Amino acid sequence: MSSTPASSATAAAAAPAAPLRRFGRFELRGLLSKTPRSLLWLVFDPRNGQELLLAMPREKPASPEALAQWKRLADGGARINHPQLAHVVEQGEVELWPYLAYDRALGETLEERLRRQPAPLPLDVAAWVCQLLEGLAYAHEAGHVHRDLQLAHVLINATDQVRLLGLEVAQEPESSSQDFNTLTRSATREAAAQDVLAVGLMLHRLLTGKPVLDQTDLHQAMALMQPQGRELVRLGWETPHPIPDPLRAIANRSTDRQARQRYHQARTLLRALEGWRTAAAHDAGGPIALLMDKLQRYGHLPASSARLSRILGAAGLEGQHAAALSGLVLDDMALALELLRRVNNALKQSGAANSGTMLNMQRAIAMIGLNGLQAAVRSLKPWPGPLSELQATVMRSLMRRVHRAGLIAQNLRPAGFDPEVVYLVCLLQNLGRLLLQYHFPDDAQQVRQLMLPPEPTEETPNPVGMGEQAAAYAVLGCDLDALGSAVARYWGLDEDVQHMMHRASPDAPVRHAGHDTDVIRLTCSFANELVDAMVQPEGRRKHALEMATRRYARVLGLGLRDVMDALKPETARKEAAASHSPEAAREIGSSNLTLTAHLDIPPIVPSNPVGSAGAPQASALRQRLAGGAADPAGSAGGSFYVSGKLPERR
Repeated sequence: MSSTPASSATAAAAAPAAPLRRFGRFELRGLLSKTPRSLLWLVFDPRNGQELLLAMPREKPASPEALAQWKRLADGGARINHPQLAHVVEQGEVELWPYLAYDRALGETLEERLRRQPAPLPLDVAAWVCQLLEGLAYAHEAGHVHRDLQLAHVLINATDQVRLLGLEVAQEPESSSQDFNTLTRSATREAAAQDVLAVGLMLHRLLTGKPVLDQTDLHQAMALMQPQGRELVRLGWETPHPIPDPLRAIANRSTDRQARQRYHQARTLLRALEGWRTAAAHDAGGPIALLMDKLQRYGHLPASSARLSRILGAAGLEGQHAAALSGLVLDDMALALELLRRVNNALKQSGAANSGTMLNMQRAIAMIGLNGLQAAVRSLKPWPGPLSELQATVMRSLMRRVHRAGLIAQNLRPAGFDPEVVYLVCLLQNLGRLLLQYHFPDDAQQVRQLMLPPEPTEETPNPVGMGEQAAAYAVLGCDLDALGSAVARYWGLDEDVQHMMHRASPDAPVRHAGHDTDVIRLTCSFANELVDAMVQPEGRRKHALEMATRRYARVLGLGLRDVMDALKPETARKEAAASHSPEAAREIGSSNLTLTAHLDIPPIVPSNPVGSAGAPQASALRQRLAGGAADPAGSAGGSFYVSGKLPERR
């Protein structure tokens, strides 16, 4: 017989009611998070008629001293006031169980949001994590840590405002039996680094839509990761949404298998994510906006030669030829860039920028005049600017490398291309690196550290470091070409020059150079890769040089002998002199500008020893710069890249 509705209601009334679970005066409505270190309950407070979130340690403090220590730390964390930190509405205890209470109206947990929205967009994910990092960084700088950061401890409301709860609630698993007076600053730093690693795992969880290593507890996932465990956490390619390369590099660095490669401070990870967000959204802010601000205060580069500045700033230059003056301008990277900036900004303001970019030093000097040249010299910051002694040493070393690449590019250039133009383009290809080292030396150090290969292990006996682009993404959120291009646009350089500024990707094949701008771009890229190869360890240097030569030789029409002569042009010069060919010797001599007497760089090509009557003679001004020794090479003459027009190749 089927039961009637009346009999069912009677049976339900006769059944015993479910016991009401309580914690003190609170009605327990749901367990939102349970880990070996903490608990998070959803409760109802009948006294105030509102829902609350109760955060408490997993284990009851073992002694009154331990309880007092917990209250002291929790009270300190509760006093921190920040928009991204949830406000504590009550701190108390029930039968020696301490707790912190938060208002449920602040939002749902991130775990609850993911049940409704399992695949958020990468830009939304970055925005959420950036807000979380802002609060976490503020707490860390105040001396407080979380120790058990989980998705359930992140609240998000309807307007996507993120808040973190549970500071100082969790205890270390062995802390109940420890003497709390033995806690040290190093332990707090280690706990802060674990908080940052937990944020990195959370970033992976949000981007992939899956638990990391199939673990819902982020700290259990940490225990499985290298170096403690054997698991590797990297973003796969099967994600709900495409992950941009900069964001992928940031996420992978945050969980790198080498602990030294990871982010150790919340502020550092925040800066990288903010840099990518602002670059992706094309709005003001991020490293590019910070760079523009530093340009106003410190200039683009410091003057690398005080002696050169004194000579160019002195009177009596009216009788000097523009070629001699342009050679002196190129002696200082900062002055050459300052002249480019002034001339092309003037063209842009006068409405003549449509004709292209001026890279002709002689015409630039003629345009601004001696007064303008001396004003440019006076505007430069003296060496080393805001850099420390060690940072200035690294900066000078980088300038040497850029100079060496410029000279090699001049030696590799096809016939008909002006050596000064090739040198300037090679300099502009390194503009982002120079700006990074000058304005962000600490970030530049991070990039170099990430590019170093990690320690070899049995599983990876020949490890490799990050590429320069991926390392820049992981530190800044943008690549170095973006820094250089932003400054080039700010200076008024046209699209052709911005195109030539971009080095060929080391991971992509080199395509045929169909236009003269492509020839110059690839020639300078080749020279830069050769210099990068020459600074490799001895065991990898030869292979790196061979690989670079294979990439470019066919496209540029160069052979191995051409490359060797470019790297060691003294040999070619001696052979030209031995063959009694003054023209060939002068061509080699004129293609190498003596640009770095002030950098203590030995010239790659010595002064022309041929001594022919047709060799150009050094000006009196150049003799003054060299301390009385004439430089027969003089300054390179010939055609320049002017107003966006390249010379015809012969």
